[in-house]
Amino acid sequence: MLLDIASWALILLGGAFCITGAIGLLRMPDFFTRMHAASIIDTLGAAFILMGLILQAGFSLVTVKLIAIGILLFLTSPVATHALARAALARGVQPMLAKGDVSSNS
Repeated sequence: MLLDIASWALILLGGAFCITGAIGLLRMPDFFTRMHAASIIDTLGAAFILMGLILQAGFSLVTVKLIAIGILLFLTSPVATHALARAALARGVQPMLAKGDVSSNS
């Protein structure tokens, strides 16, 4: 019973983080902040969901597969985010700077 409660708490927490990331995609002002919201929050949401699923699966082959999925997500998500940011900078997309930022005059 306690294992089920912990598992569902992790799954719901992961879902809440994923929803927060989706809202961040809609609310953030430019490409780079949207990309940051999506990559950080959704990676954390996926981690919580995977941990909850691992608790539900117990010790089995499914657990090994879920761990493999987690490793794949944690290795590919930062690389994909970095590649998107580099591609955007190469295409001339500039990050939005703060209004009082002095470095924008140089």
